[in-house]
Amino acid sequence: QVQLVESGGGLVQTGGSLRLSCVASGSIFTYNTMGWYRQAPGKQRDMVAVINSGGGTGYADSVKGRFTTSRDNAMNTVYLQMNSLNPEDTAVYYCNLRQGLKSYWGQGTQVTVSS
Repeated sequence: QVQLVESGGGLVQTGGSLRLSCVASGSIFTYNTMGWYRQAPGKQRDMVAVINSGGGTGYADSVKGRFTTSRDNAMNTVYLQMNSLNPEDTAVYYCNLRQGLKSYWGQGTQVTVSS
């Protein structure tokens, strides 16, 4: 089993920055993909950024150039640096880990961007 714990959410003004962290524990495979998804009220959960064990990344078009994901494999931790935030980024952000045929989710952390 795998547990994911996010931290770093909060309230920030437009143009501000936040850094999210997610620590994974439990039975972690060497090869996996970790990432961040977000869900705004009344909307579906969408991919924000993903990063695999080799450091390969992918981003949603809406965050390219503003958000950066990174990871520390030794610490089983993934980060999301969010810059130039705007109100459209307001959502619950969820950490995800995919390994083998399984996918695991964190409990989510709220990010609110005020105008």
